[in-house]
Amino acid sequence: MASKRIVAVGGSDAGISAALRARELDPDSEVTVVVADAYPNFSICGIPYYVSGEVGHWSDLAHRTLADLKATGMQVRTDTLATAIDVPGKRLAARDADGRTEELPYDALIVGTGAVSVRPPIEGLTGPDALGPADGVHLLHSMGDTFAVMRTLAEQRPESAVVIGAGYIGLEMAEALTTRGMHVIQIEALPEVLPTVDPELGALVRTELDSHGVDVITGTQVSAITRAPSGDLLRVHATQSNGSTVTCDTALVLVVVGVRPDTTLAASAGAQLGVKGAIAVDEYMRTSLPDVYAAGDCVVTHHRQLGPTWLPLGTTAHKQGRIAGENALGGHRRFAGSLGTQVVKIFDVVAARTGLREHEAPAAGRGWTPATTASRPDDHKAYYPGATPIAIRVTADADSGLLLGAQLVGRLGAEVAKRVDTYATALFHGMSVDDISDLDLSYTPPLGSPWDAVQVAAQAWMNEHHLGVQRRMLGAF
Repeated sequence: MASKRIVAVGGSDAGISAALRARELDPDSEVTVVVADAYPNFSICGIPYYVSGEVGHWSDLAHRTLADLKATGMQVRTDTLATAIDVPGKRLAARDADGRTEELPYDALIVGTGAVSVRPPIEGLTGPDALGPADGVHLLHSMGDTFAVMRTLAEQRPESAVVIGAGYIGLEMAEALTTRGMHVIQIEALPEVLPTVDPELGALVRTELDSHGVDVITGTQVSAITRAPSGDLLRVHATQSNGSTVTCDTALVLVVVGVRPDTTLAASAGAQLGVKGAIAVDEYMRTSLPDVYAAGDCVVTHHRQLGPTWLPLGTTAHKQGRIAGENALGGHRRFAGSLGTQVVKIFDVVAARTGLREHEAPAAGRGWTPATTASRPDDHKAYYPGATPIAIRVTADADSGLLLGAQLVGRLGAEVAKRVDTYATALFHGMSVDDISDLDLSYTPPLGSPWDAVQVAAQAWMNEHHLGVQRRMLGAF
């Protein structure tokens, strides 16, 4: 079989994973990656730790250096913008930093254009006079955004910052700026921080923020960002749910309220779009366009419980990119689907989730009767020093006992990330809550208990929702 010409658009997780997989499977393939900036294969997830100073140099955020990528035999076109796809002619139009244009022929094209920051309708963020990085107002989703933030920190030396948004990046950035010695005010429109978990768990995260001096204002909508009367500072105007107004003066405003899929390239070529405007793909990462694949934050996610959804995650992008790279060569590998497994560290607390929360389960259309049980098992045996409770919420179908999801919040060092992975594995294989007690999990007193915390929480769910069933079964004998 003749070697193929593979062109991948996007230098982040999906595009690079696709290119690496293609080169791995067919070393004779001609693989070209078109990267809009100068930073291929950089960890966007690591940006908060560079801002905090925990990562010493920005170049350390590279999963692989440009030289590493080129050593695989792929071509990497940095500072090159993909401008159009000629689907019938199987060519990608691109423009480099000097304005030169060319058309790259392909046998298969992989679109990994990712996502871009949402710019909310806040006065001062939109229009011809919108405030931007030069004024101390920043969005954050790329290395270019990161350098702009670092310039403000170096040149203005702000003593405070307002972070608008309390999702994963917002919380990580609140920690990063606090670590730098700044006073942080965090404003969230929803009633509690970290709205991807239940409010009871978000409240634990909020307590951690409070203990480190972060001023958290929830249930508050930012309406405008203006210049303060002094002219040297910015003023953030917001309204709380009770109608009272809030104003904050600061030299740095960080807007991190989410992202949206970047689909301009594929949509302009006629690709079908799906949930939330993301590129529609099948389980083989094929778009509606012949010989055009797509992967990562720009595409619809196949969720194992919900079906088609949109859930931008780095882990998912890596998997989808690898599959797109293999199938672009003629493979037939399926994306097994996501469960939305996520974890975040906020100071000395770790929060994680996988699968569905109780209010999300009806959207699956499976006829489930979701029920949730909260418990607080210790992370290891209480007689060994340092044991701390993990707040765990297990959600399952009250009728069948099928596990539907889990949420955890615990102290750093309590192995929260690995414990949520246990639930994620159980979900992947369609296990019941009762089955979790049968898992052969490791134990030593400094690290766990004979019944691990994930099993104790599962047993608590069984006792609350299925104890009667078990007793009736026993009574039948």
